[in-house]
Amino acid sequence: MMRKFLSLFASALLLAACKPTADQPADAVDYAAEAQRIARSSIIVDTHVDVPYRLYRNPQDVSVATSTGDFDYPRAVAGGLNAPFMSIYTDPSLEAQGRSRVVADELIDLVEDIVASAPDKFAIARSPAEVREHFERGIMSLPLGMENGSPIDGDMASLKHFYDRGIRYISLSHGESNHLSDSSYDDNHQWGGLSDFGTEVIKEMNRFGFIVDVSHLSDDAFWDVLEVSTAPVIASHSSARHFTPGWERNISDEMIVAMAEKGGVIQINFGSSFVTQEAREYSTPLYDALREWIAEDPDNRNMAAARTGFYPDYFAEHGPYPYASVDDVLDHFDHVVALTGIDHVGIGSDYDGVGDSLPVGLKDVSSYPNLVEGLLRRGYSEADIRKILGGNLLRVWEAVEANAVRKQT
Repeated sequence: MMRKFLSLFASALLLAACKPTADQPADAVDYAAEAQRIARSSIIVDTHVDVPYRLYRNPQDVSVATSTGDFDYPRAVAGGLNAPFMSIYTDPSLEAQGRSRVVADELIDLVEDIVASAPDKFAIARSPAEVREHFERGIMSLPLGMENGSPIDGDMASLKHFYDRGIRYISLSHGESNHLSDSSYDDNHQWGGLSDFGTEVIKEMNRFGFIVDVSHLSDDAFWDVLEVSTAPVIASHSSARHFTPGWERNISDEMIVAMAEKGGVIQINFGSSFVTQEAREYSTPLYDALREWIAEDPDNRNMAAARTGFYPDYFAEHGPYPYASVDDVLDHFDHVVALTGIDHVGIGSDYDGVGDSLPVGLKDVSSYPNLVEGLLRRGYSEADIRKILGGNLLRVWEAVEANAVRKQT
């Protein structure tokens, strides 16, 4: 407690010293220094970082600096990141092969290996209390989120298995509709929302204390989730559809408001194609061409191969990629706050999951201070910024836990 008090007291003195006075114009404030201080003294929770799938394909030691990818320990520390949710992602094609659960377990094993090899740096976090405990000890939390519910594999007992393994949120579908839910990416809306089994899974998730994640769901499935869930829900890595009209993968204003009314949060995705319409329109044919290129040779699935063998030729023919900016990303935060207030927005960057499409100024996990600086320049208070960085998500997680206790008793 004393350590926390001294930290807050010192922060208050620094903030007071940096506030503009009658003799100190607003533009004299060192926003960059203030952003560094806030980022390093806050709990930053990013609900979607695709490190496990990246390492599953290309093993590396992320406890030290790496030359590829968006995440490693030194860069995360530089950015102030404390609790990146490790995405346990299974490709939709694995469901038909009956391999989703196997691969999910292998990815969890991989995260456990990261922790075991560097216990002075990492620890798996299974609760908000553990995130806070690790923060006080100077250890980075690695909570687990499941992207794609296919590993449940039609067996309700799988929920206990994955809860015991540390999974704390589940996105019901991904790029294709599955046995639980329709997907925003799939024209085959076979269930018209959730399947009957998917509905029962939501109820059981509430009872266990899983956070329900609506990213990737079709709109009909989203509304089914909100009707069924008795706990707040999150969109772990989605942005505001207002800026990408008609794109179902992002969340509409009506949906953002409905999530907020239920206490939930939308965690803003940093990928340029999620953030601006210009990047969205450029990305659709780009990714179609990339998929065709990958299909020509299995070795092309390596991102390094795409950077040298695909992207240069594509950009030469079609022009450079229209990367978003930090300000474009900040517009999404402003939009959600205008709709719902400060308590319903957070960070779901999709680092290591959106390839080379990350905005200028937000290229990897060292970049969170740039986001904080932008928020400061737009007039956000320090208290509100701390909510965005992690406080809002931790509040929702605690509400989900409390709801589970009520259901279990």
